[in-house]
Amino acid sequence: MANKIIKWLRIVRLHTLTAAFCPVFIGLLVASKTCQIDWTIAIVTLLCAMAIQILANLVNDIYDYKRGADKRDRSGYKRALAQGEVSVESIKRAIKIDICFCILLGAFLILKGGVPILLIGLFSLLFAWLYTATKHSLSYLGIADIFVLLFFGPIASCGTTFLQTHTFSFESMLLGLACGSLATCVLVVNNIRDYIDDKSVQKKTLTVRLGKKFSYAEYLFFMLLAVAMDFVSVGFVLKSWCVLLVVAVIMFILLLKCQEREYNDLLAKTGLINVLFCVLKTIDVFAL
Repeated sequence: MANKIIKWLRIVRLHTLTAAFCPVFIGLLVASKTCQIDWTIAIVTLLCAMAIQILANLVNDIYDYKRGADKRDRSGYKRALAQGEVSVESIKRAIKIDICFCILLGAFLILKGGVPILLIGLFSLLFAWLYTATKHSLSYLGIADIFVLLFFGPIASCGTTFLQTHTFSFESMLLGLACGSLATCVLVVNNIRDYIDDKSVQKKTLTVRLGKKFSYAEYLFFMLLAVAMDFVSVGFVLKSWCVLLVVAVIMFILLLKCQEREYNDLLAKTGLINVLFCVLKTIDVFAL
């Protein structure tokens, strides 16, 4: 039983869920400055965001496996389908269960937030599916970066703040954009690592379309964009953006030196920067 649980935690890519968690956390952090947090809504929001990301991960597993992008000898993290540890039918059942979970949680949030939350929920589910599914999926067209930036960034953070305050927050948008930028950096590392495999199956990520040098520049751009959004949100106060800037420079140097399976380690470290950002912003808020 324990082995089965561990296997499914690996299949849903538990380690990636910080990308969904962080912008929601930031949205709650911003809301806490002006109102008392409704923790029932907060928890449901977090669960719903992570369930939608799990949906995207599961759909990605099926379609990358069918198209040959996921192989037994892939340089990235091993995928259960490619390794023969689970069947396509099992993944499809998991997708159905996850969609039902998303709908139930989403219905509760729609009752609390109305039409704006309905639209966010519908488009989030749609793009979670379109990310890899269909012949013209976002990841295979090389435009996934835009949707990662928005949906793991300001859309999630602003939606979360709106559920608590019923108003739009410019600060939530700025800080959410920082989260989205850092999430996009994770995707960039992933695309650089999988460059050869993606090219062989016509998965035209931006790295495949424009080359690795472009992706190095893209990584640096989004790292610095996260720093800039944090800086703008706090003005000229010497706070979290300084730490983030130092980390951004270090991570870019590591990326330039990275080779082969070292990208997996860099991928994990890049994902943790979002967590670091949340910790820094929490310190910022409570230090005011």
